[in-house]
Amino acid sequence: MPPTHRPRTRGRSMDAFTTGLLQRIKATESDLSRARDEGDEFLVDVEQGELDDLRRLAAEHGVEVSA
Repeated sequence: MPPTHRPRTRGRSMDAFTTGLLQRIKATESDLSRARDEGDEFLVDVEQGELDDLRRLAAEHGVEVSA
């Protein structure tokens, strides 16, 4: 069986937590962009809060996130 390629962060293979967290950040960034495009200020606030929480969680666990 060939070895599986797993993305890496800070020299370590990503686990399910890291992968899931990065996916949630990407989805939330997309949702935030859509809310801004639609002019939905309430949803912008909700999505920005979610994104801030996810980025804080990533930082606490040493997960590098693109700005």
